[in-house]
Amino acid sequence: MKNNLVVIPMPDRVCNLAAHADLQVEWFAADYKFLQNLLPSNNYSIGGSISLNQDPVIKLSDEQAQHLLDDFHRLRDRKDDSHLQFYRELMGSLCLTMMYDIFEAHAQRDATDTHTDRTAYIVKQLMALLATGISRTERDVSYYAKRLNVSPKYLSATIKRVTGHSVTSYIDRHTIPILKDYLNDERLSLTQIADLMNFTSLSYFSRYCTKHLGQSPSDYRLSLQPK
Repeated sequence: MKNNLVVIPMPDRVCNLAAHADLQVEWFAADYKFLQNLLPSNNYSIGGSISLNQDPVIKLSDEQAQHLLDDFHRLRDRKDDSHLQFYRELMGSLCLTMMYDIFEAHAQRDATDTHTDRTAYIVKQLMALLATGISRTERDVSYYAKRLNVSPKYLSATIKRVTGHSVTSYIDRHTIPILKDYLNDERLSLTQIADLMNFTSLSYFSRYCTKHLGQSPSDYRLSLQPK
């Protein structure tokens, strides 16, 4: 058994846990939405989660392992300080440090990845396209299939098989931060945002917001106002 391993599994894939008598672990669990909301738009985790879906184990150097242990211990030491006025922000900043330490180790692992098969290429090219912000105006699977010179059916099947998620889900994950940035800008009217994002109508734009934000664009903006 190797030391200095960090495992980042998808929750629905954790089952039949068993441990050797001398196994030693430190673990951390947090609400997914809380962690995602700490990160900037189009952050590393969106693309990085693809290779983690295939291989959730990262081998750490001694230095990286110590950094991550220190992150865990800081979180453990401060978790009972919920009486503090800025407790949520404090814990968020500690979680950010932990996530960026994991991102660094993961990015170094993937930098040495020599896989060149077609499916890996398709996945990486799709993520590269989405990282440009093109989903601001292009949210149809057929558009991305055409850009990658494959059929929509092949693209959908490949992404689902490799990542466990649909092409549409990745398009939405890149689009929602853009949408929120526009809604946060009070200088832009809802009609202007709908036009900037290439929605065919204001009603379609409103339905999209309701589906992905849980409320209409008008209600979302109201929720941003001071109470």
